[in-house]
Amino acid sequence: MESLQAIKQRFEIIGNDPLLNRAIEKAIRVAPTDISVLVTGESGVGKEYIPKIIHHLSHRKHAKYIAVNCGAIPEGTIDSELFGHEKGSFTGATAARNGYFEVADGGTIFLDEVGELPLTTQVRLLRVLENGEFIKVGSSQVQKTNVRIVAATNLNMQQAINKGKFREDLYYRLSTIEINLSPLRDRIGDIHLLFRKFASDFAQKYKMPTVKLSDNAVKVLENYGFPGNIRQLRNIAEEISVVEEKRLISSERLLQYLPSKGTNLPSVIENKKSASEFSTEREIMYKILFDMRNDINDLKKLTLDLMQSDNVENVKEESKKLIQKIYNEDDLDSEAENHIEVVRMDEKYKDSDSYDFEETIDADESLSIQDKEIELIKKSLDRNKGKRKLAAKELGISERTLYRKIKHYDL
Repeated sequence: MESLQAIKQRFEIIGNDPLLNRAIEKAIRVAPTDISVLVTGESGVGKEYIPKIIHHLSHRKHAKYIAVNCGAIPEGTIDSELFGHEKGSFTGATAARNGYFEVADGGTIFLDEVGELPLTTQVRLLRVLENGEFIKVGSSQVQKTNVRIVAATNLNMQQAINKGKFREDLYYRLSTIEINLSPLRDRIGDIHLLFRKFASDFAQKYKMPTVKLSDNAVKVLENYGFPGNIRQLRNIAEEISVVEEKRLISSERLLQYLPSKGTNLPSVIENKKSASEFSTEREIMYKILFDMRNDINDLKKLTLDLMQSDNVENVKEESKKLIQKIYNEDDLDSEAENHIEVVRMDEKYKDSDSYDFEETIDADESLSIQDKEIELIKKSLDRNKGKRKLAAKELGISERTLYRKIKHYDL
């Protein structure tokens, strides 16, 4: 069995953090077996290296190794990609096709972003894990395959199970051995080491001197959170190597390449913000909806006061500020006030028992942001004739995000 250091050199893994070493050691130990492995960790931590280590140290190393990004394959075709299909099984199936599980027979399949699999595909995958059987799309013939499955996800699987997005029985089948890769912010000692490696690689690639960090810059780099983990660090190193003329980078210069630690949560709209302060059309739409709800509530209050009072003039005087707010005027002169017409009810209708008819209106005051988002998505899809790419561009979101929302809202 190869040593830990030899494995790192072979797969070009940089770092000496104990948590990283523990993850690699687990991969080395489990490699000779056929146990299913689930690799967990945030996006960008290098989860793709673990299945490669497992495959190349196993008895399957001379067979095929196939990596499949489950999140990048549309839901309608994922079954065909994984398990294959017969000719004519669906529109466009002009010939039979072998799926990955058939092609990789005797080898290893790496299912990246396994948490994105549709529930129907999860059932098929569970059957493969249990007895090695699968059925092609459009076929009734059961086929056997002998593959080793290594899966990876950046999701919290327990939350996905609780929300009904992932099957609990499949999770326990996949996670016989679970290997967790820590985020880069928990491997502070490896951050500068990785930066130096990336800087050296890019200097060689672009034929220029290697950039170096000052002592203060190293401290700044190590104290940064790196939400994008190793992938983000690599991009920063490449950008600095190409853009900067000076080869010694100060902390002040480095800070210009480190994005502020923001959040992806929706913006909280304050009452005092004007429309010009909003950065996106979506936020403007939300503010308009909130203002509309407030105006409706104000109108309902004014109407109720007028209906319950016999003295209209008193109501107009007491509700002067409310009227100004509704009509967006600073001062209402007497001429403007005359435009407010009050329709009086006859005395015989003041007693509710004498009404000839009764109409009950249940007003739904919950202008849910989620409902409006669903409505916007539906309208955009209708305008673009169901084309998700154009609809996503119009809504200002990625196609993948739109696909997830369509799936989540069952549109």
